[in-house]
Amino acid sequence: MDKKFPDKLPITLIVITFNEESCIERCLKSASFCNEIIVVDSFSTDRTQSLAENCGARVYAERWRGYGPQKKLATALTQNDWILSLDADEALSPELKKEIIEKFHTFDIQTAYKIPRKSFYLNRWIHHGGWYPDYQLRLYNKKYSNWPDSDIHERLEAPRESSLSHNILHWVFDDISDQVLTNDKYSTLQTRNLEKQNKRFSILKLLTKPLTKFVELYLWKRGFLDGLPGFIIAVNGSYSVFLKWAKLWEIQTKSHPLPKKDSE
Repeated sequence: MDKKFPDKLPITLIVITFNEESCIERCLKSASFCNEIIVVDSFSTDRTQSLAENCGARVYAERWRGYGPQKKLATALTQNDWILSLDADEALSPELKKEIIEKFHTFDIQTAYKIPRKSFYLNRWIHHGGWYPDYQLRLYNKKYSNWPDSDIHERLEAPRESSLSHNILHWVFDDISDQVLTNDKYSTLQTRNLEKQNKRFSILKLLTKPLTKFVELYLWKRGFLDGLPGFIIAVNGSYSVFLKWAKLWEIQTKSHPLPKKDSE
């Protein structure tokens, strides 16, 4: 590190984990300027916990509560007021690391800082289809900002927002199968959110929402510029929306089963 900057800054890195041995070291080491690391682990069965401890993290084993509640818990365990939140499959780019170090003493305590995120998938960095810049609110002061209780698509709540210039790097899926499995998992959580909002199944939405999503990702957000990976991403995005509405139909049909036909 440049000698005009301290080796460590009073920032806590928080990461929530479950079976992340393939990427946790890369994540934690990318934020080596943080003087505290908190990992909240949902009882991993691999080496996640030991690898995190070897990187200097304090590891807490806690049952899974949902994305928002888990990050809120991690924030509550920190000693510093300034928090940097990363997912285990993310890392700071060297440029972002330098930017945070250089600007830290100018940060406003009531402002949360959103950071562009660039994702690597199917052997390339993805720049279109809604995947970039994909700003994420990840750097904040816990006295003024915190996480909601959302199960999915949690978004930090903050009085004010500003932007940093350089990227979080994101290794988003291992392969297409991993994306399909993630679609299944996330669509279930999205369906639960629809239920909480008292949304009713609509055949029109089942037919039109997936198509609209494909057009949005592939044409409007120019996913076609990412070549075949862009097409695969758009199809998978459409499929995830289809699953969400199909699962809502399944749940509501089970809740109100059709009457059986009279036996002849």
